Amino acid sequence: MSESGGLSKSAMTQYNPLIAAKRLARPGWTHCTIDRRLASDSSKITCRISRLEAAPDRSFQSFLLGKDFKANANAKSGARSPTITTMKIAILGTRGIPANYGGFETFAEQLGTRLAARGHQVTVYCRRHYSEGRATTYRGVELVVLPTIRHKYFDTIVHTLLSVVHAAWRGYDVILICNAANSLFSFWPRLFGTPTLVNVDGLERKRKKWNWFGRTYYLLSEWLSTFLPTEIVTDAQVIQDYYATRYHKRSSMIAYGAEVARRADPERLRRFGLVPNQYILYVSRLEPENNAHLVIEAYRHVKSDWPLVIVGGAPYAHDYIAQLKSTSDWRVRFPGFVFGEDYRALQQNAFCYVHATEVGGTHPALIEAMGAGNCALTLSTPENREVIGDAGLLYETSEELTQRLQEVIDHPLMIGEYRRRAMARVIQYYNWEQITDQYEDLLARLAHLELIRLPSIEAESSRERSEEEEEASLTLASPKGNVARKATGLPS
Repeated sequence: MSESGGLSKSAMTQYNPLIAAKRLARPGWTHCTIDRRLASDSSKITCRISRLEAAPDRSFQSFLLGKDFKANANAKSGARSPTITTMKIAILGTRGIPANYGGFETFAEQLGTRLAARGHQVTVYCRRHYSEGRATTYRGVELVVLPTIRHKYFDTIVHTLLSVVHAAWRGYDVILICNAANSLFSFWPRLFGTPTLVNVDGLERKRKKWNWFGRTYYLLSEWLSTFLPTEIVTDAQVIQDYYATRYHKRSSMIAYGAEVARRADPERLRRFGLVPNQYILYVSRLEPENNAHLVIEAYRHVKSDWPLVIVGGAPYAHDYIAQLKSTSDWRVRFPGFVFGEDYRALQQNAFCYVHATEVGGTHPALIEAMGAGNCALTLSTPENREVIGDAGLLYETSEELTQRLQEVIDHPLMIGEYRRRAMARVIQYYNWEQITDQYEDLLARLAHLELIRLPSIEAESSRERSEEEEEASLTLASPKGNVARKATGLPS
């Protein structure tokens, strides 16, 4: 420890300061533990813990006004804002991690593991029938596996109900709930003094898979999200504007993230019978509003022998998937759900990517395709235009998509610039580390905790290596594989 009271440079090079958590006057407590395990001084100083006498204000009127009980207890006791470097965080409302289904699961994995790597205590609640094996941790994240009812209308809400009841007693600093459909349960942890943040995603009620009851429930959930949780977060400017206009509700806007890399992997592609840069890729849940049928119909008129690879599935859309697979076009392939390194290889080696989803906020697969250096042919919706900017090609109809596909296949050199723009745009706007910073700040603010970032030398080195890899990835091979292009920037 330096004479000024801070960590000396020599100590910081040997010790991860994230371990040194200093929590003063945490709501409900007068003192907390101070752990100073320095390489040069192995002494451990532990303060005595004693509970505040003042009880939190549990009036429901206070709750409806958006004042969490922890904050009220702090105000009544005159406690100072605590200063911390770690938080105890729960993430629920998804199927669980590691990701094996969709966007929310990938979000929970990426955000959860990154927060855990920064020293936070992170728990992700998982559904039993989506969890493989009996693992209790994943890359530093605690896994809590709970049952649910396997039904289209009850799978999500029953599991979230059980999760919030379980989480309310575990002393989390803040709880992040995914999916606006779960807003109904966001008040329960607040009754126990834990603030809640709901990621509302997109306008789920517009999905064609829901009947009148499902659409009505999602509309009700939108309204409930404006006052039951402590705050809401959106992942697209279009959705933030929607809540502001319709409900006069302010929200934080934090986008989805993606990795940036493009590496040839012919060996892994061979498992799918594919050749690098000689197939068209589409990725989504196979549900009507994601328009896989439109893509297949458009490709039927394209003159090419290259495969159209349709990646994805859906647990409650058997009739629709059967309809898709009944196509007579021999070029269309259905590998099903693909995750991990196989998914990265498919994204990073495609000739181009087709995005046809029309409902929702920021679509993870589109950003991932851009990060993988794909020229993305994108359905022109407000949300999609917000993401793609000038880094892709837009279309509005099946006929126009046919023309776009034929154009890029006949003139492959034209996609090089779009590939460069796509990767540069992800680095600028959809970088996972930047997004983790934003969520970390927001969660700390909701928990009424002051976050002090003192990253370890190892963490800084990791971030620098990541930036170097992203920069190197912008040196792209052309579609023919023999021309290198160096990115120099992205026009705003």
